[in-house]
Amino acid sequence: MLQERLFTRPLYVQVRDALAKRIAAGEWKPGAVMPNEGDLAGQFGVSPGTMRKALDLLESERLLTRRQGRGTFVKDPTAEDRVVRYCNLRGPRGKAIRGDINTLEINEVAAEEPERLRLQLTQDERVYRLKRARAYEGVAFMVEDVALPAALFPGLVERNVSPLAILELAQAYGILLGKGEETVSIGAASVWASDALRTAKASPVLFLDRVILTRDGRPAEWRRGECVPTRAMHYIVGMR
Repeated sequence: MLQERLFTRPLYVQVRDALAKRIAAGEWKPGAVMPNEGDLAGQFGVSPGTMRKALDLLESERLLTRRQGRGTFVKDPTAEDRVVRYCNLRGPRGKAIRGDINTLEINEVAAEEPERLRLQLTQDERVYRLKRARAYEGVAFMVEDVALPAALFPGLVERNVSPLAILELAQAYGILLGKGEETVSIGAASVWASDALRTAKASPVLFLDRVILTRDGRPAEWRRGECVPTRAMHYIVGMR
């Protein structure tokens, strides 16, 4: 039986959380086959139906995939369909455009007030500040100012993670990502964006302000992007 229960939450959600923690800890690596439902139900002391609902939830969250006749597999967090989750820029045929990511600068500093607010940090906490550029088919289309909680990614400067993007960072640190929220506005490009994107000074750009959370609700990344989409790109928004 699960040793820690939050009785206000359904049992299958508790089981989902426990499985997700074990995946994040590396007990089952990307591509690994999960034990079958019956064995997992026995391990957790729950009914097969409860375990099935927990696995269904993990599959809907793109942590697992089921293959008929082959079993249930842990998904690679950098797989294409998971990249799409945080990428609203699309090509002509609807394929997500992530682009080639180049980190131009990284520093560990004390968090300033906007970073503390967006990343839910306390007065004394620190952040990593990154400057990144993205290119598609050799053409730069976005520059990004990024803030990451230093406590969530300890020793980041010394670690060999490439590229320094949230999917790769989450995989390297055993973090499961949850939902993200992005706001879009239009404004004048900053000086460094104009230079990097080779546009006229203060020309119009899309401002993409995005926060991505971990599975347990902690802010993992605050990204402010200045974007000049090419003619081959469009921004897509899902409605529900």
